[in-house]
Amino acid sequence: MKTSTRNTLIAIVSLLILIILIDALYVVKETNQVIITQFGEPIGEAVTAPGLHIKVPFIQKANYFEKRWLEWDGDPNQIPTKDKKYIWVDTYARWRISDPLVFFQRLHNERGAQSRLDDIIDGETRNAVAKYDLIEIVRSSNREFELTEELVLLDIASEIPEIAVGREKIAEIILENCSKITPEFGIELRDIRIKRVNYVEEVQQKVFERMIAERQRIASLYRSEGDGKSAEIRGQKERELKIITSEAYQKVQEIKGQADAEATRIYANAYNLDPEFYQFMRTLEIYPNTLDEETWLILTTDSEFFKYLKKTGK
Repeated sequence: MKTSTRNTLIAIVSLLILIILIDALYVVKETNQVIITQFGEPIGEAVTAPGLHIKVPFIQKANYFEKRWLEWDGDPNQIPTKDKKYIWVDTYARWRISDPLVFFQRLHNERGAQSRLDDIIDGETRNAVAKYDLIEIVRSSNREFELTEELVLLDIASEIPEIAVGREKIAEIILENCSKITPEFGIELRDIRIKRVNYVEEVQQKVFERMIAERQRIASLYRSEGDGKSAEIRGQKERELKIITSEAYQKVQEIKGQADAEATRIYANAYNLDPEFYQFMRTLEIYPNTLDEETWLILTTDSEFFKYLKKTGK
């Protein structure tokens, strides 16, 4: 019985020692940094060296923080520009915890840091955007546009003013102003970028209507040019058709004239050879065209037309 009790006590003591050791030891990874707190208050400096470390069990607590660069992705904000254009501006940034002790004292955790960065970056973005015209927010340089047919027709390229600052420089200004504030929260900002710029819904609808009107204008111009070209082609076709018809008619008349002349020549030769026979043949050609069973002719006895009928009757 005594042996069993002793073994139980040894097991309990061993378990307590193991629990104490587990709570007294903590591991710092290469991607972490730790602040030790005692009853909620930080003790000493941040532990950044990777490896196994010791703290007072149950009294002290290890608070882990990221050492790597983190992502901040803000929500789009409606901001008016200097030229009174209301736009949605969406930004993102990269940050890290540069001073874990200050970070813990001021913000406690990453959620608090995200909330604070919302206020800082969104506020400085609003201030910066409000100082410049929309063209400065949209463009980053004064590079020339590739002139398309539409830009030439609409004369848009000549209306775009040159920028003095540009989108990238404005992002640098926002980063510079934010970097003056974040160190007091133990945060270092590495980069801030304007991810997206868009018109608010009311202005966006007007822009779309203008784009539609411009495209309709281009379409009308193309249709007008097409109608003009079509009329020109049809006119040219009509002219060519009349020329072809006129030349064909002229050729027909020439051939017909030549045929009539040849026929006249043949008839003349035949008449000169035997005028009586020629007159007889011509008269016979006329009879079928002028006489039928119901035709009545009243002729004098000395009529040339009656002469051959009289001889035929004999």
